[in-house]
Amino acid sequence: MTTMTSFLKFLALISTFTTTNGERPIFFRNKAFSAAFNAAPLTLSWGRDYDHNRAIKTRPNRGISTSASSLASSSSFRSPPLGKQICTYKTVTIRPSGMNAGDAPRQAVSVEDLTPEIKSFLSQSGMKQGVIHVISRHTTTAITINERESRLARDIEEFFLKICPPDERSSTPKKVSGVRYLHNDIDQRPDGEEEAERCRENGWNIDDADELQKWRDQEPINAHSHLISMMLGSSECIPVVDGEMVIGQWQSVLLVDLDGPRTRSVGLQMMGFG
Repeated sequence: MTTMTSFLKFLALISTFTTTNGERPIFFRNKAFSAAFNAAPLTLSWGRDYDHNRAIKTRPNRGISTSASSLASSSSFRSPPLGKQICTYKTVTIRPSGMNAGDAPRQAVSVEDLTPEIKSFLSQSGMKQGVIHVISRHTTTAITINERESRLARDIEEFFLKICPPDERSSTPKKVSGVRYLHNDIDQRPDGEEEAERCRENGWNIDDADELQKWRDQEPINAHSHLISMMLGSSECIPVVDGEMVIGQWQSVLLVDLDGPRTRSVGLQMMGFG
């Protein structure tokens, strides 16, 4: 099944959702989008065309029955019975392994397995068919799907620190002489009124000289962590079928902390049917 086909099938699924006040998802309330979506049948992997108005059609000269019952009985497609709509969210706190209470971050790279937390939330939600969205809530962490293995975790650290070595002003013992990033010129930040306003919105009264210095003092030298986070990505989307995540035998959903270890938070959202 192509990525586009999967996406169109997902659109067909979520178009059936309504909000608490009975409205459809916001992008289906856009007249141009809704008109185009309803007018064009979605070509799915089992060779039939399905449109949002629930009309089952066939392509010319295929000789395939047009009835919904024959589609449901096709050996290549089984439509599971759908229960109640589910859309729920929670924030999960991740306390890193190997970090003792009171330990200060040391700009280390660590990998934490989120899979048990996600499976627990999935079980509690009662969702049988749908999708799980996982998102990091930090700018120096990343979400990825791969094998959870301790030696691979060390390979991840070594590999990415070769691509983005730490600034020579960093506190990590893996800092590299001669490497400097603009983000780490803390004495020149905030750079402009927009960034200054962002500091104020986050509780720092930087118009006061003492408060500005406090803000600068607590800012880590961590530009390399931001850059690696951008390469790895901050979210993953995982299908759920028959109450189980569709991931491989050796795959785990991982949080990669690139500026830790420290307590982090991850957002989980379930969207589907019970």
